[in-house]
Amino acid sequence: MSQKKVIVLGAGMVGRAMAIDLVKDYEVYSADINIDALEKLESYGVRTIHADLTSKELITSLIEDKDLVIGAVPGFMGYETLKTVIEAGKNASDISFFDEDPFQLDALAKSKGVTAVMDVGVAPGMDNIILGYHNKRMQVTDFVCLVGGLPAARLWPYEYKAPFSPIDVLEEYTRPARYVQDGKLVVKEALTDPELMDFAGIGTLEAFNSDGLRSLIRTMPNIPNMIERTLRYPGHIALMKVMRETGFFSKEFIDVKGQHIRPIDLTSKLLFPKWKLGDEEHEFTVMRVIVGGIEQGENVTYTYDLLDRYDPATKTSSMARTTGYTCTAAARLILNGDYTRKGISTPEFLGEEEAHFKMIMSFMQSREITYHVQRKVAGK
Repeated sequence: MSQKKVIVLGAGMVGRAMAIDLVKDYEVYSADINIDALEKLESYGVRTIHADLTSKELITSLIEDKDLVIGAVPGFMGYETLKTVIEAGKNASDISFFDEDPFQLDALAKSKGVTAVMDVGVAPGMDNIILGYHNKRMQVTDFVCLVGGLPAARLWPYEYKAPFSPIDVLEEYTRPARYVQDGKLVVKEALTDPELMDFAGIGTLEAFNSDGLRSLIRTMPNIPNMIERTLRYPGHIALMKVMRETGFFSKEFIDVKGQHIRPIDLTSKLLFPKWKLGDEEHEFTVMRVIVGGIEQGENVTYTYDLLDRYDPATKTSSMARTTGYTCTAAARLILNGDYTRKGISTPEFLGEEEAHFKMIMSFMQSREITYHVQRKVAGK
């Protein structure tokens, strides 16, 4: 029996980690326009393809004989890329985190008999999976996700490094933050409601509102209180607010000595050298997911804590590990025929079945990504 074929579209930091993880079990291809990124994969046995992934025709050709497609392109390319994959009738596991509503592709995916799992990273991703699991087993009233990926060394001026495309990070600072309070949708500016919080092994971090609930607003209308907040080192919020209010993140074209440019494009270009993680730079991912509600007549709170660090043995960043391996776990569920729901699936659907939830958690543990769980009953 021949090995199943998987293609990873995008050979960035997370895309590379996923290709290396999958090549242990499948025939894996990686496509990207960046030759340097592709060269880093060749020694692992990944088959590399130099390709411009903005070409719909080229993508269609590349995926023609593949059993599964992993989407790991920048967010601004994600929706059209996934649409092309679905039109070709290919199953997908995707972490491109695009702005568009993925459910616009649901009817198309169902008509093509395609299983496409979206947003299946760390957050969004694993937090949705955890919530999906508990939502089927208790009456959830409260959901909180606190998450951040940060460099171990706090270097001036930003004390931050981007684990993925800087322009995608900037979206966290400009896109209005939506959360649910008392059953009603609340919309605030990003970077609002700063709060200092302490995390074991890390110290004090700063939380702020960001638009991370994504699909949960639609798929979990039964939960009256839901919020996601991003974590950074203290001081980062104020700096980003100054840049935003000055106009550095604007997408409106301006004239600069006869040149029409979008400030956000220039800002991204200037920030990238400052924000780029070194190939072996130490960083960490910290996440806390809190699910509260009524379980068997008791007020119960589940708290999942994650602190994952750069792996020097494999030279893999924590953000690549925590994001990428969630996606490859989902990919394995699809490839093995265990997860077969047709249409667009968001990660909370993955978590509903106990067997799927346990497989994903066990898979992450096998890669030394540990979610420590506490269950507390009110009054006990």
